[in-house]
Amino acid sequence: MVELTLKLLSDELVRGQPVKIASFGTLAVIEKRERMGRNPKSGEPATITARRVLSFRPSKQLKKLVAERAVEEAT
Repeated sequence: MVELTLKLLSDELVRGQPVKIASFGTLAVIEKRERMGRNPKSGEPATITARRVLSFRPSKQLKKLVAERAVEEAT
């Protein structure tokens, strides 16, 4: 069941569709343009190619739960 669910989610993301999971968050694919960057080791300019990246935005409920647990563990 879990594998089927993950396959359905990944199929939607590959098609470019966002996936919303209630009380958890939203997964989406973002198109990034080509841009100039630097090689961190040498400092030389380098071109960063255009690509698709996965983005996750947690829901308000998830953020609240994580914050509450962090406070509980700190005390």
